[in-house]
Amino acid sequence: MNRMDDILENVAIGAWVKAFSRAPGQANAPHESDAELIELPGDPEHLLAITIDTVAEEIHAGLYQEPYTMGWVTVMASLSDLAAVGADPLGMVVSVSAPLGKDSDLAESAGRGMEDACRSLGVFILGGDSNLTSEISLTGCSIGIVPKNAVLTRRGVQPGDAVFVTGRAGAGNALGLVRLSGLPDECFPESNYRPSARLAAGRALRGRATAAMDTSDGVLTTLDQLMRLNGHGFEIDCDWSMILSEDVLALCLAAEALSEASGWPGVVPIRLGTVQERAVITLALPSRRRVDIDMSSLRNLLDTSGGDLAFYLSEFKRIGGSWGLE
Repeated sequence: MNRMDDILENVAIGAWVKAFSRAPGQANAPHESDAELIELPGDPEHLLAITIDTVAEEIHAGLYQEPYTMGWVTVMASLSDLAAVGADPLGMVVSVSAPLGKDSDLAESAGRGMEDACRSLGVFILGGDSNLTSEISLTGCSIGIVPKNAVLTRRGVQPGDAVFVTGRAGAGNALGLVRLSGLPDECFPESNYRPSARLAAGRALRGRATAAMDTSDGVLTTLDQLMRLNGHGFEIDCDWSMILSEDVLALCLAAEALSEASGWPGVVPIRLGTVQERAVITLALPSRRRVDIDMSSLRNLLDTSGGDLAFYLSEFKRIGGSWGLE
């Protein structure tokens, strides 16, 4: 269950990786870190961290409908990868693709979202590229510097380690639930979804955390990837009142989606559970029932559903029920 190629996305990435030559100065192997880590000529103490993310699928699926959100997430998704390796950002460049006639409107609203996201973290957009296309697609590429002896990667997980998140989770899932289930927008307004890259936390965790990974794809998805890389699983204490943000908890109650501090400077982590020897993710439910889950079925769901969102939602509910979360 810890094999990387059980996940179709990993297989697709692997197919691309095989086509490329490996850079002699690259410090990370595929899947090992959230940003690519490159040796800096003349600087033996630091690595260059560079990462790129595109916001397109979420726009095409209708999950993001406000251009401001699109711009905000473009910045935060990219900078979150720098945070996950403990890097200090130098800046970022963006690429914007939009249909003819919508590019100026998109620049005003999405651009404002990008700028506000950058200002909240003290990062600047250095430049970029624009294109005329049939559909909206926004890409952010972030660059940073990280001390070589304190870089965070996805490897290093050991049994007995405590597992934390650096902030409350669930806003992305809540927005997806509203969009896919047909719940009224007021149940979870899109303006509630404003994730923030944990740059300060990443810096504070350098030399302290054994491993780290960005949770933009979801907490369980992140844990599943870490499990497959490290060969050790996780037992998660399902104290939703601590893990989920208040507005997400309110949505969960309304939709009946659920039944039931550390010494690190600058970080207020929320404990999820512990690393276990078995390569499986175990949910310790409030009812004291323990459920082992296989995340491959969920992580492969978009591919197996052929992009059919109605089928995706019905299968998601079925899988969720099989975990005992109905």
